[in-house]
Amino acid sequence: MKATESLAKEVNVQQACAALAVSRASFYRWQNRTDSDREERLRPVPPMALSDEEEKAVLEILHAERFVDQAPLEIYNTLLDEGKYLCSVRTMYRILEKHKEVKERRNQLTHPHYEKPELLACAPNQLWSWDITKLKGPAKWTYYYLYVIIDVFSRYVVGWMVAHRELSSLAQKLIEQTCKKQKIQSGQLTIHADRGSSMKSKPVALLMADMGITKSHSRPYVSNDNPYSESQFKTLKYRPEFPERFGAIVDARLFCQPFFLWYNNKHYHSGIGFLTPKDVHYGRAEQIVKERQEVLNAAYEKHPKRFKGKPPTPAVVPQTVWINKPASPNSEPALH
Repeated sequence: MKATESLAKEVNVQQACAALAVSRASFYRWQNRTDSDREERLRPVPPMALSDEEEKAVLEILHAERFVDQAPLEIYNTLLDEGKYLCSVRTMYRILEKHKEVKERRNQLTHPHYEKPELLACAPNQLWSWDITKLKGPAKWTYYYLYVIIDVFSRYVVGWMVAHRELSSLAQKLIEQTCKKQKIQSGQLTIHADRGSSMKSKPVALLMADMGITKSHSRPYVSNDNPYSESQFKTLKYRPEFPERFGAIVDARLFCQPFFLWYNNKHYHSGIGFLTPKDVHYGRAEQIVKERQEVLNAAYEKHPKRFKGKPPTPAVVPQTVWINKPASPNSEPALH
């Protein structure tokens, strides 16, 4: 009506009402309304409505321990079987809606708040990530379990094992042997994992405490909190020679052994400047990048125009690697 009134000031009422498909009688009635007409009228109470006492009694029944998890339709029929009738199902819903209780009426479990892990590695053997993946066996519902520990900074697989089952004792043994092989000192290392049963087991936790290793866990159902292990498993399973199933556990081990040799020694990893994990893990990255720069400098001196006058540079190894890098104070929040 306000739009009609505004338009009527520019033309006339008849033209404004015709343009906006508004009845002139309705427009004049709206225009001539009094303050009392504008006040919202209270809806009269129906004569058959429940009294306040009856409504309170129904609400108490709905809040009863035996009915707190049931829908009004179930409560209604249960009461009928007991020879009781309080009101209709629709009235029960109306009472619940009036009290803003058309929802779970029991106090719901509050899940604990899990902090997002923010872990930093500036050199090899500062931060490891480990996980377990299933390898399909010869028959349906049969699996072998591949345990892999990867260094986050260098992407070097420091330890792996294929077993018949997932056991905390096997995980404990693999971590202990890998730490000895890498000569890990107390207070040097943080090991990150998800919240699987083996990862959170007491034997593994006690081992880490005894060895002075800091443990870290992903948030529940957040695979991005363990990205390096997930990425390594994807590289494994997307290899052309990765079979659909393994005939026996020895086949799985025979496949994994050359794969991890290739992954550590020959795989040019994009996340570490297209060097191999072994080169980064054992400190050869700086020399290799220097040699690559010399080759590029020679190519530039020979044909500078081919590079548009700008000397080329090789990819470099990141100085820091994060799991969930903190947002910069000046950065804008990401849009989802």
